[in-house]
Amino acid sequence: MPAVDIEPHEDGDYFVDYDDKKFEDVQAEEGEKALVTFHTVAFEGSIALVNMMSANRLIRKGFDTSVLLYGPGVTLGIQRGYPTLGDAAFNGHQNYAERLEKIMDEGGDVYACRFALQALYGHGEAALLPGIEPIDPTDVLDIILLHDREDAFVMDTWMM
Repeated sequence: MPAVDIEPHEDGDYFVDYDDKKFEDVQAEEGEKALVTFHTVAFEGSIALVNMMSANRLIRKGFDTSVLLYGPGVTLGIQRGYPTLGDAAFNGHQNYAERLEKIMDEGGDVYACRFALQALYGHGEAALLPGIEPIDPTDVLDIILLHDREDAFVMDTWMM
């Protein structure tokens, strides 16, 4: 059997070249908007967390950024915890709440569809994290159309 003659990796080592950026660091131009939509179930994959981080990056790049939670996406904005609301029953339990709060703290707006909230998932508006604005189900299409009309950047997050 061939011998492996490589030193073990240590904390702080790099595996890739983080300084080799290929593209310019795009910043928003005056008045540019962004919309990040979420039609994904909480705790069913990493796409929600990744695109919540993308929403924060859009805010930091100067985009007037909105987040839309609709369909199963409203489950991202529900208060949770154990044994009481806000408590973390396990590491990462409050990741969605923390990311959404960070988006709102940095100036982003977060909206949740009332239809999905009640009819699909059996929650009232009081179950939403503070700061999330509930919207009429017909507003789901309208917010997308308004962002399209304004040539906004739209990032759709879907997971089935």
